[in-house]
Amino acid sequence: MNNNIRFELSFKNISQLDNKLNFCKLNNIKNINIPCKGLIKKDLFDSTIKYISKNYSEFNVTYHYSLYHQYSKNKEKSYQDFLDFVENSHINRNYEILLVSGSNKKKNFESVDVLAYLKKEKNLKVKLGVAYNPYLKKYYSITSERERFKRKISTGLINSIWFQYGTDIEILENEVTYLKKVAKEEKLNLFGSLFIPSKQFITRFKFRPWKEVYISEKCLYDLENFFDFTKDLVSFYKKNNITPVIESDFSSSEKLDSVYSFLENERKLLIDNYEK
Repeated sequence: MNNNIRFELSFKNISQLDNKLNFCKLNNIKNINIPCKGLIKKDLFDSTIKYISKNYSEFNVTYHYSLYHQYSKNKEKSYQDFLDFVENSHINRNYEILLVSGSNKKKNFESVDVLAYLKKEKNLKVKLGVAYNPYLKKYYSITSERERFKRKISTGLINSIWFQYGTDIEILENEVTYLKKVAKEEKLNLFGSLFIPSKQFITRFKFRPWKEVYISEKCLYDLENFFDFTKDLVSFYKKNNITPVIESDFSSSEKLDSVYSFLENERKLLIDNYEK
């Protein structure tokens, strides 16, 4: 089952990273994501890539490259850094790249701009993942996400879409339908963020909501409703061939068992519904 899901790792240093990678190895987890945010940026981000490449080449890694967090000195220097990173991905075949603008977009240096720059590069063959937030128009009055996607897909450099987390399946369904229509013949891999509900998660989100991440009051104030929604989201992901990306902490046997138990229960329910 874990071949059909990905796990995002969070850590504060290489020692903590090593512990989590060992845990993944012991539990036969091969597909991992390394974010580029918080402490995981610049030196630690670079050290992480080198460490995994040297010591854990068996993993299928997707690195999130944040143009905001990796920005250095000026646009020209930052672009060259990213170009070096992309070229290195051909040498080291154990990772792929999810390109994100970051929490605060840099003027003339966000994902749309950088993809346009990359398209002009000669002899550079690369396929990248891009993030998509289905909830921006309805809940944040930001109307540019669809137009930005059309510009990204037109470069021919995109092979995957990574959906931001949110709790409105109707909106998500509309956007997935739209993106498939725009992508047409492009063969895109689809990934979707997933959190396993818990009181701790709700408390943290209430205290410090994440920028442009929509979670309904119904989910935030009733854990049972949150579980019901998450069951529906897992079913939607499965029906639409969207690979779940587990962003909840899973770095103990108890927590990992809870993730697998939740997903396995939903898989059984989905099979039962198909057979009726």
